[in-house]
Amino acid sequence: MNDINDQPTFEQAGAILTVDLGALRDNYRRLRSRIGNAECAAVVKADGYGLSAAMMATALRKEGCRTFFVAHAVEGLSLRRALGPEPDICVLNGVHPGAEDSCLAAGLIAVANSAMQLAAWKDAARRLGMQDAPVVIQVDSGMSRLGMSPDEIDRLAADPAAFDGLDLRLVISHLACADDPANPANEEQRRAFDRLRRLLPPAPASLANSSGIFLGDHYHFDLVRPGAALYGINPTPGRENPMLPVVGLEARVIQTRRIDTDTGVGYGHTFRAAGPLETATISLGYGDGWPRRAATVAWLDGKALPFVGRISMDSTVIDISTLPPHSLNPGDLVELIGPRQTVDDLASCSGTIGYEILTSLGGRFHRRYRGG
Repeated sequence: MNDINDQPTFEQAGAILTVDLGALRDNYRRLRSRIGNAECAAVVKADGYGLSAAMMATALRKEGCRTFFVAHAVEGLSLRRALGPEPDICVLNGVHPGAEDSCLAAGLIAVANSAMQLAAWKDAARRLGMQDAPVVIQVDSGMSRLGMSPDEIDRLAADPAAFDGLDLRLVISHLACADDPANPANEEQRRAFDRLRRLLPPAPASLANSSGIFLGDHYHFDLVRPGAALYGINPTPGRENPMLPVVGLEARVIQTRRIDTDTGVGYGHTFRAAGPLETATISLGYGDGWPRRAATVAWLDGKALPFVGRISMDSTVIDISTLPPHSLNPGDLVELIGPRQTVDDLASCSGTIGYEILTSLGGRFHRRYRGG
């Protein structure tokens, strides 16, 4: 997890990542307004999608969020230290063998994806003398990734002692195609989930991820689990983004120079100047998580400054010929992610998704959090 106290200062850093906690909280409210009486949880796995799980979850707690999902036990243990004893923290991948005792002691809730995981959780609770140890069951409704198969659910349903000593808090599954509302797999999964959960002891149910929230009321059940939408990624691809941007990124100018016609720039000289150019080298590269194939633009004062040449590990060259002379100097900042170029825009030109962009943004940035 990113420790905000263990990072370069503003003056030391080559790039500045700004996280708008006010926008994060607003996005939570926007999602919550769509789900009626269902509970709105928050997914803060992968260190809060690369933005600091502790900071994201603390801000969301102020909006009333009381249930958080992480992927791994180590994330849950770290988040518990940050949040204290009160909120529910569920571990989506389940708990690996041998880690059950420490997770139970920390008050984490295992998401059991197999009968084996469930049995190990139950045995650990018994060994520690715990009654009603909380557990979540994930069923595989058609994604074929995580969750108990229909056969495993049938066997659990036939075992009257399957949940002795356990408190079944929630039954969940995950949608594979929620970002494609017309895909028939969504309804197939919803029906499969509804059938499988009814075989288990009565418990609240959760199916919808960020995009699933926008499929309609019949996907909401008792709890929804948004992740990417909280951080400003569009949960409705092809339509206007209903969420506010949360992340901004600026990079410093290292130096400026004038290059002559036919001068090569960067590795391989894949770019050659068609005429004299004014260029700036900025402190950002693929070592910072900027995709190497994302040869896009930077922005300053509303003007686009195209990338030229290949992106290097620690630096990139941009064309500043459209700027007035001497208007950009070493140490100045240019915008890479912001109102004119969103995380989703960057993902699109990189052939990936916003999730990967956010979780790849590097640790060399100075991170500033505002509005939370």
